[in-house]
Amino acid sequence: MPSQLVQNTMRTKRLPHIWCPGCGHGILMRDVCQAIENLGLEREKVSIVSGIGCSSRAAGYMDYNTLHTTHGRPIAFATGIKMAQPDMHVIVITGDGDATAIGGNHLIHAARRNIDLTVVVFNNSIYGMTGGQYSPTTPTGEKGTTAPYGNIDGDFDIPKLAEAAGATYTARGDCYHVPQMIKLIENGIKNKGFSIIEGVSICPTYYGRKNKKGSAVQMMHWQEQNCIDIKKAEKMTPDELKGKILIGEMSHTVRPEYTELYDEIIRKAGGAK
Repeated sequence: MPSQLVQNTMRTKRLPHIWCPGCGHGILMRDVCQAIENLGLEREKVSIVSGIGCSSRAAGYMDYNTLHTTHGRPIAFATGIKMAQPDMHVIVITGDGDATAIGGNHLIHAARRNIDLTVVVFNNSIYGMTGGQYSPTTPTGEKGTTAPYGNIDGDFDIPKLAEAAGATYTARGDCYHVPQMIKLIENGIKNKGFSIIEGVSICPTYYGRKNKKGSAVQMMHWQEQNCIDIKKAEKMTPDELKGKILIGEMSHTVRPEYTELYDEIIRKAGGAK
């Protein structure tokens, strides 16, 4: 029997989902749904947009106005929806490759504009759907099918990248610390401007096996021990923080939102002073 949350927010006839056993994406999808429910948003006023990849399958299971788009372009499609319907709550579900590799240009310019979108990045540090290639967030030294001897590239810090580009709300959560992740998504939706919440996911099938991280349970236990709240981290030494992942709200600023500025241009073009 599905839970009340699943019945309220998901297309139950399309379940069970196709994600591998132990994948963290199902947890993150539920977190998004729970955040929407907690805020009491009308289903008709919520649009879920996804691109291509493991994470982007989520849009097909969620019972809102959903759009499953092309690789790297969900933020572009979401921008169109928000410009056409500024009162819509537009939430983008994307992956680390979808958002920061092929979609990186769309990400930085949406952040620069500060358009009112909430982007939730399901980051499993690898291209899971297409065979385990390393991604822009694969840690340096870790392996993928395209980096059998270890990745030599530096990895992106997604919240810092978005903040530098102009995002007014940035945060990071993970699969294990569910209540915090839900709250971060809620805060992102409430922010009037571009919000991005990175959700550190787990991929036992490709990333875990390639890098000998153990079972899904062991990978979750690793998150429990090594994802450190940013407030707690302030009291820790650099040695204590080595190898840890910081979670929590990373930045929150206020500046004009893009669709409101665009409406002002329309009024001026119409002769308004």
